[in-house]
Amino acid sequence: MFKWQAIWNDLKRSGRFIGISFVLFFAGVVIGGSNPAFRSFLDSQLAALQGLVDVVEGAENETLAMIGIIFVNNAVKSILIIFLGAFAGVLPVLFLVVNGMVIGYLLERVADTPGAISVFELVVKGLLPHGIIEIPAIIVACAYGLRFGVLVLRLLASLLFARSKLGGIGQEINHFVIRVVPIIVLLTLALLIASVIESTFTGWLLSL
Repeated sequence: MFKWQAIWNDLKRSGRFIGISFVLFFAGVVIGGSNPAFRSFLDSQLAALQGLVDVVEGAENETLAMIGIIFVNNAVKSILIIFLGAFAGVLPVLFLVVNGMVIGYLLERVADTPGAISVFELVVKGLLPHGIIEIPAIIVACAYGLRFGVLVLRLLASLLFARSKLGGIGQEINHFVIRVVPIIVLLTLALLIASVIESTFTGWLLSL
């Protein structure tokens, strides 16, 4: 189950879904940074993030609290989004687009704020150190959610129109459930590393 070649082969099998997820995420970045119609919604998303910051600031050990909150928030959502993809893949799509929109909106707000850190600095210091791990992990999780959604749709279609294909699709779903376990483990480790970087190195860089 945890052989690297098997994991790599399964990632390649999910390649088109990873590509679609990548496009959806960065489409969200563009929409969030250029469309004022979503400002009130995105302000509410940033307010929720600020609520997490307030929780961290009230903790005895702020660094450990930040690592824990970021890790649990990202890991739980990423694991859930894989299996919630069963609902026709709708939730992974929304998750990708909304997360991209929040980043795009944040960059746009920084760009429009006089005296604030430059967008380039924010990207290099505030996003890249942990984002280079966190964003691909989220994209892969959503890609598996999309793949699961397609499998479930095919299963439903077979139940309704082509029962002779049920056995084959059942095997595909069984294979997916088995192969997704090591993917979840790797994503969890990646998000843990990203949360440590974000809570320590990223904060240090932004303070310089």
